Amino acid sequence: MVGRSPLDDPENARFAWARYRQIMRWMALFSTAVVGVVLYVLYLQIGFVSIHLYIASALGVWLTIMLMAALMGLVFLSSGTGHDESIEDRLEDERNR
Repeated sequence: MVGRSPLDDPENARFAWARYRQIMRWMALFSTAVVGVVLYVLYLQIGFVSIHLYIASALGVWLTIMLMAALMGLVFLSSGTGHDESIEDRLEDERNR
């Protein structure tokens, strides 16, 4: 039997998604700081080569960190709200044998 997810409650969902957006804002700030450090180190090591190198590096580092933050944030949201426990585990009977 499938349980009811706590995210079905509008108040719980509003709180969980607000927390997720807050995590994403902090991670965007952190990612921007990391990009600044990466670009500075890159400049110290190789000097100014091409603006395209710096744009690609900045986008690559920023988007990689933000993708990781988005996926991990969704894991925290799902686990922290109890949404994971509300699923139907079809293998539970086999495991209990």
